[in-house]
Amino acid sequence: MASNGENLAQKTQVVVVLIAFPAQGHLNQLLHLSNLISSHNIPVHYVSTVTHIRQATLRHHKSISNIHFHAFEVPPFVSPPPNSNTSETDFPSHLIPSFEASMHLRDPVRKLLQSLSAQGKRVVVIYDSLMGSVAQDATNMPNSENYTFHSTCAFTNFLYFWEEKGKPSVNGVRLPEFPSLEGCFPTEFIDFISEKIEFLKFSDGNIYNTSRAIEDPYIKLVENIEGGKKVWALGPLNPLAVEKKESKVWHPCLEWLDKQEPDSVIYVSFGTTTALREEQIQEVATGLEQSKQKFIWVLRDADKGNIFDEKEAKRHDLPNGFEERVKGMGVVVRDWAPQLEILSHPSTGGFMSHCGWNSCLESLSMGVPMATWPMHSDQPRNAVLVTEVLKVGLVVKEWSQRKSLVSASVVESGVRRLMGTREGDEMRERALRLKNAIQRSKDEGGDSRMEMESFIAHITK
Repeated sequence: MASNGENLAQKTQVVVVLIAFPAQGHLNQLLHLSNLISSHNIPVHYVSTVTHIRQATLRHHKSISNIHFHAFEVPPFVSPPPNSNTSETDFPSHLIPSFEASMHLRDPVRKLLQSLSAQGKRVVVIYDSLMGSVAQDATNMPNSENYTFHSTCAFTNFLYFWEEKGKPSVNGVRLPEFPSLEGCFPTEFIDFISEKIEFLKFSDGNIYNTSRAIEDPYIKLVENIEGGKKVWALGPLNPLAVEKKESKVWHPCLEWLDKQEPDSVIYVSFGTTTALREEQIQEVATGLEQSKQKFIWVLRDADKGNIFDEKEAKRHDLPNGFEERVKGMGVVVRDWAPQLEILSHPSTGGFMSHCGWNSCLESLSMGVPMATWPMHSDQPRNAVLVTEVLKVGLVVKEWSQRKSLVSASVVESGVRRLMGTREGDEMRERALRLKNAIQRSKDEGGDSRMEMESFIAHITK
C-alpha cells in the first residue's frame, strides 16, 4: 500500500532540486539530505559541477541509486596544490578558483529549473547558503519555492547575525565567550561571501543540519533574528548508525579497530581542506607516541579544487621509525578514511578534530567527545559550542594561539586528558547522553522527525 508521503508526492508532482557548494563538507551534507527527501518518494535532483558530483558520490558512505545527478560543465579552473606555509590564515585559499568556477552553474541551473517547472506542479529549490546567486532565477518562476541550506550550526550562524545587527539583548540564553572572526577567512573569501549574502533575502525559509536536542536555544534565537522566516532543524542528516551491509566502504583500519577495547582509540583527523605544516606533523606524531594511547591518524594532503587532478598528492614525512615504533598502538591512514564508520565503532572513544560542522555532528551523533583544534571558517565558534555549551570536548589549540606551533607535550596532554582521565570519562558520559537525545529526536514523535515531517508536508501541500 502506498504511504501518505507517496500519495502526496504523486498527487502534487513536487520535485526537489538541491544545489551544493563544491567543498567536501558541503557536498556531503546535501547528499545526506537528498537521501532523506528521496526516502519520502519525492523525485530529487542534485546539482554540482562534473568534478564535484564525482567527488561527492565517490566518497559517500553508501551507494546511491534513486537521486538524479546533474553534473554540469563549468569553465576550466586552476587546481593548485594546498600550500600550508604562505597564507595569513589556514583557510584553503587554493580552493577559491573552484568556488568561483561553480558560480557559472547559474545558466545550466536556470535551464534545468525551467524544464522541471514546465513538467511539475512545484519545484522546490534547496541551495547551499553560498550558492544563492546560482539559484536566483528560481525566484522568477511561478511554481518554485526556495530554501537556504546552512551547512553550519545555529549557534555559529546566530552569532554572525547577532553581531551584524549590533548585538541586541538576548533574554534567558547564555552566550559564552567566543572568538571574533579575525583569522577565519582571507579577504578574498570575505568578498566572495558578501556578494552571496544579498541573495538570501529571496529564500522562503531556512534549513539547518542540526537538532533541537543539540542546540534548541540557538535555533530559537535564529528564528527570532530571521524575523519570522521559517527555520527547520532537520539534522543530524548523517545516519546515526552505520550498518556494515549498507556501507560501501571497507578499510583495513576498521579491521584493526575490531581488535581494540571499547572506547580505547582516539581518532585524529583535521578534515579535507587543510594540511598541517611539516613541523606541526612532527609534533603531533611525537605527542601521539608519548601519550601511549591507541590512535587512528588520518594524514593526507588537503583536497585540491579537482581531487582527480593527476598530479600526485604530497606525502607527508613522519619522524624516523615512527610507524614501526607505534605498530599495534596506532594506525596512520594516508588515503580517504571512512569517518562515519570509525566514529560509530565501539572502540573509538575520542576525536581530535578541526571542528568542521560535518565532523562535529558525526562525532556528537555517535557519542564521541572531542579534542578541538579549529583551523578556519566556522570552526573556532563550532569548537566553543562543543567545549563551552555542550561540554563534550576539551581545547587542544586555542584560537588566540592559531599562529603558534602546538607542541608535542600539549598534544600528549590533550590526548591523555580525553582518553585516560575522569574528566574524559565524564565527557564521554555527556556525549553518550547527547547521542541518546539525538536518537530520540529522530525516533517517532521526536523533534527532528517531526520537523522533517513538517518540512515534507510543507513542500508537498
